[in-house]
Formats: sequence, C-alpha cells, structure tokens
Amino acid sequence: MPSLRSLPFPDPGVPDVRSGFRFLLWLEIRQWRGQAAAAAWGTLHLAAVASFPATVGMAVQAVVDRSGTKLALAGGLMLLLGVLTAVGDTMLHRTAVTNWISAAARVQQLLARKTVALGSVLTRRVAAGEVVAVSTGDVEKIGWFVEALARFTSALLATVGIAVALLVYQPRLGLLVAAAVPVLALAVLPLLPAATRRADLQREKAGRATELASDTVAGLRVLRGIGGEELFLDRYRRASQEVRTAAVRSARMWALISAVQVALPGLLLVGVAWYGVRLALDGRISVGELVTVYGAVGFLMLPLRNFQEIAMAWSFSRPSAKRAARVLGLERSAGEAGQAGAPGHAGSAGEAGGSAARTAAGDGAPPAGDLRELRELHDPVTGLTAPAGLLTAVVCGDPDAAGRLADRLGGHSPQAAGEASAELGGQPLDALPLAAARSTVLVQDKDPVLLSGTLAELLDVPSSGRVDAGAALAAAQCQDVLDALVQSLAGPDAETGDPMRARITERGRSLSGGQRQRLALARSLVTDPEVLVLDEPTSAVDAHTEARIARGLHEIRAGRTTVVLTSSPLVLDRADLVVFVDEGRAAAGGRHLDLLHTNPRYRAVVTRETEAEAAAAVPPQPGPAAPGARTTPPMEESA
Repeated sequence: MPSLRSLPFPDPGVPDVRSGFRFLLWLEIRQWRGQAAAAAWGTLHLAAVASFPATVGMAVQAVVDRSGTKLALAGGLMLLLGVLTAVGDTMLHRTAVTNWISAAARVQQLLARKTVALGSVLTRRVAAGEVVAVSTGDVEKIGWFVEALARFTSALLATVGIAVALLVYQPRLGLLVAAAVPVLALAVLPLLPAATRRADLQREKAGRATELASDTVAGLRVLRGIGGEELFLDRYRRASQEVRTAAVRSARMWALISAVQVALPGLLLVGVAWYGVRLALDGRISVGELVTVYGAVGFLMLPLRNFQEIAMAWSFSRPSAKRAARVLGLERSAGEAGQAGAPGHAGSAGEAGGSAARTAAGDGAPPAGDLRELRELHDPVTGLTAPAGLLTAVVCGDPDAAGRLADRLGGHSPQAAGEASAELGGQPLDALPLAAARSTVLVQDKDPVLLSGTLAELLDVPSSGRVDAGAALAAAQCQDVLDALVQSLAGPDAETGDPMRARITERGRSLSGGQRQRLALARSLVTDPEVLVLDEPTSAVDAHTEARIARGLHEIRAGRTTVVLTSSPLVLDRADLVVFVDEGRAAAGGRHLDLLHTNPRYRAVVTRETEAEAAAAVPPQPGPAAPGARTTPPMEESA
C-alpha cells in the first residue's frame, strides 16, 4: 500500500496523454495497489454496515420468540460488526486520502517536470490562466476521481451483494429491490450531459477570470501609470459575475441530481415497507424478516450516494484530465538536423562574422586554439556568429526579432519545426540533451523572474564557482539595491545588517524595474555559464549605471562567450564585436563606432534617427578595397 512518506515520487512515470480518459486510466493503473487496498477496506466497511439489519432482525425475532440465547448472539454479532465498521471506515479513509494526495502529487510532479523541460515555450503554447487552473484546481479534481473510483467499486460490490442476498433471503421483497436498484443507479444519467456542460462552462469562465486577474496583477505598475486600474477592474467584475452566474446554473443541476438520488431511494423504501407490512400481516414473512429487508433497503442509500459522487467526480475530472493531458503532451520543436549543414552555414555570413570579430578584437582576442576549445555560437537562421571568449553585442532592426533570436541561441527553440538549430562549436544545440544545453548556454530574457526568498537564496544557483555573489553584485552595480535591502531588514536580521538575509518579495514587486533587472543580471553572472545570452539587460537603468554595468560585464565575462542583444550605445561601445541583424539576416559586423560611421541603417536603429538623417550623417564609402586591406568586413558578401 502506498505511503505519503514516499512522496515525492523518485520517478512519476511517463503518462499516457493521448486523451483525458487515457490519462486517468494511466493514473489508476499506476496506483493499482492503493486502489485495491481502498476498495478492499471499503468493501469490508460496507459489508459490516450492511450486515447490521440482519443482526437487528435477529434481535427483534429473538425478542418475539423470547429467546435469550439468540438475543445474546445477536448482541455479540453487533459488537463484532461495530468493530469491523470502525476498522474498515478508518482504513478506508486513510487509503482514500493517500490515493487522492498521491495522484495529485504525481500530476504536480509531471507538470513541474514538463514546465522545467519546456521553459518559456509553455507560456507561448498555453495561456497563463490555464496553466494556473491545471496546476491547482484541475490537480485536485483529478485526485478526487482517482480516490472516488475505489470507493465506487466497493459501493458497487455492496449494492450487488445486498440485492443478491435479498433475493435469496426473501425472494418476494428481494425481487422488488433487485428490479429497482438499476433504476436508482441509472436514473441520473439523462441529467449528467447537461450538468457536465454547465460545469465545463463554469470552469472555462473561471479560467478566463483567473487569466485576467493574473495579467492584471502582473501589469499593475503599468496600469497605475496610465490610470487603467478601473478599466481592468470593470473587466474583472464582469468576468467574475459571469463565473458566479455559471456556477449558480451548474449548482442547480447538481442539486436536481442530488434530489433525484434522495427521492427515488426514499420512494423505494416506502414501497418496500408498504409491501412488507402486507406480507407480514398475511403471515408470509416474519417480523424479523421485515425488519431485515427494511434495514437493508435503507442501507442502500449509503452506497447509492457513491454512484452520484462518481458521476460528479467524472464530470469534473474529465475536462481537467483533458487539459492536463494537453499540457503534458506539449513538446519542443526540434530543428531539422539536415539544415544545420545547409549551404550558407559555413559560408559568407558565418565566416564573415567570425573574421570581423577577430579583426575587430585585435590583440585582445584569444588564440585560435582557445577559440576551438571554448566553441563559438552560431545561428544558421540569421548567419550570426558569436566568437568564443568575446563579448558580442547584437543589434536587431526588428525589436521582436531579438527575443526570437535569444530563444534560438539558447537551444531547443520554441519556434516551428523545420527551423535550423543554433550550433555550439559546430554541434546543433537541439541535438544535445536539454540539461546539457542549459548548463552550457544560459539565456536571460527581457523580463526575468525573481523568486521570493532571501537574496542569498536568489543567488544560490548552480554555478562554476569562478564568480562569487559579491563580484556578481558589484559587476551588476547593485550597491544601491543592497542598501535598500538592508533598510528592509527587521527583527534579529536588522542587527546583522547583512543584505544577503533580506527577503525578496514575489517577482521582486517591492523593487523597481531597474533593481530587479540588476539582481537578475547578478544571478546570471554567478552562474558563469560557458555561453551567456542577455536580452536587453540594461533597458530599465539610467545611463550612468548602464555605463558602469557595461564595463563590469566586460571585465567579469573576460574569456567567456557573451551575447548581448541591445541597442544601447553605452553597451555597444564596450563590446568586442557588434553584429547588426536586419530583416532576419546578419547584415554587418565590426566595432560600434565603425558601424555608426559606415552603415546608415545601423545608425538609424541605434541613434533613433530617421533613415534619411542617418544616411546624410554617414559619408559616402570608397570603392571596394583589397581583401587584405579591409579591417571591418560586412557580415554578408554581395553576390
């Protein structure tokens, strides 16, 4: 029998996510021991309760017959049945709760594993509200069905057993009960489709309201800045009222089902009592037999309630399992390996980028052997090549293209299948195991998340050990952040004055955007991966701080491959190589000042000038120079 001490599972398994039903079936099979134990204890409990009418009837008949021996025997049997009922009910509850929690924990582990595997892909494929709904309410409903199925099994066995026993014990009344039981069990089936539709509608509207609420909270600072709180509050009010209306309509249907489940067994009980009294008055059954049959029919109301519960559990868990299976079935799109060696990969764009880097870097570039050892990062889609050991800044003409490029450079791109994978040292990242790719290449996106906890816990990440927390915080210019965290200390921690013990609130909401950005940068620097990709790491800081960050980043990442997607002149000026990506291709590469004076399009993107103004500011270039005289070659040769 499973135990809660075994949680979390060492391996939650590989789920069958072809459908919601198959996922539920897989969960049941994975926990068959616990299900069998719960069904066994439930059967013992119901069998003991079902036997009480027989002992009561025996006791009544003993009184009628004035038999003390039979009365004592009936009393002893009642005591035994009481003990069995208590033991069965206690163990049933323990095993049922264990099954529920185990199923929920297994699903949560599967979701956590899938979330880690997908990373940023998850929120691109599934709405945030649906992710929240699956990981909270849906997990509970799935666990409910897994737990309820075992109790339904024992209730079904008890119901069939009572019907058969009554047929044998008192055929006239038993036949009436046996004919009525299927009607009682199936009476609510016509009502279930409508109840399921209403419950699905309620969950759909609740998911939308949850998504709206999470989006509103995430963008609360922006909403306050533009005065949009009332607008979103009105939207949430309307969504909340829709959820309330749908919930009331769903509750009405379930109330009707409950009424049917109470009324029909009650009518059966009245019918059995009326018919049994007539048989007893005619002398065809004894008083004890009448009491026994009446008690057995009254007992049937207990297992029949499990029929209603399993119908409700199935109705609620079916769409929940379907949503969970959809999330668990998501996979990353791997780029086609054949495209990695497609023409142009090692051709003009990639090689020009590499030569531009080595030429522009001058004497500070590592020797060729070190480059091969450290491995350069290459993106076949754009032709971008980030030389090993250098700080490469990438300027994108399309701001949206920067995020997509960062995803590709991180490996296991969330983009459509058929797109070539980024390569590290000539090896496609998509061909590497996900853990190996992530330990080698770290991508910090535009909106990094700070988890709640102390600053020490925030910076306690897997790392090479080369960069300590103090050096990373200094490079990211976090001194003012540390001072603010010291002021937030309370209690015994305030006496120490140690900012590492200060607590960061969820998503760093107590910090400004620039402070959150710098702490996230420090966390990435502590990790010290072989390749670090930063997407706009200084967009929320002032110019003076940005200049110091650019200097600190260049120093602390010396000898490591770093790619910074930015259009900030202060960061670009510190880069060993600047690559300009325009219209999806690496169009030029070199030093920032050289590109500023030779490429009008680059100048327009960086200085925010119009293209006409940028073209007027860039002097006409001389004709093509000899290949050996070129110091800053373009990223792509003309045909």
